[in-house]
Amino acid sequence: MSFECKVTQIIQLQRADKELVPSWLILGEVVAVHIAKWLLKDGIYDTAAAEPILRGGGPADYFQLGPEALFRMHRRGQSNSAWTQ
Repeated sequence: MSFECKVTQIIQLQRADKELVPSWLILGEVVAVHIAKWLLKDGIYDTAAAEPILRGGGPADYFQLGPEALFRMHRRGQSNSAWTQ
């Protein structure tokens, strides 16, 4: 999966005392999403099949997601009928 984005803001981060730090937050608007067809099961994105990696803390920490990490939590106030499997 990949996202095409247009940059909307580039913000230099700062400490609580307002001193700027050499790190930046870049925000964007998603204008297109590209998903390989094999990552869709019954029209729903299969996160585990994509084997995504996530940035962790520290200088080089990453995590990989797999099916064993799945848990379900329904959004409050939304109908769950569309997501029932």
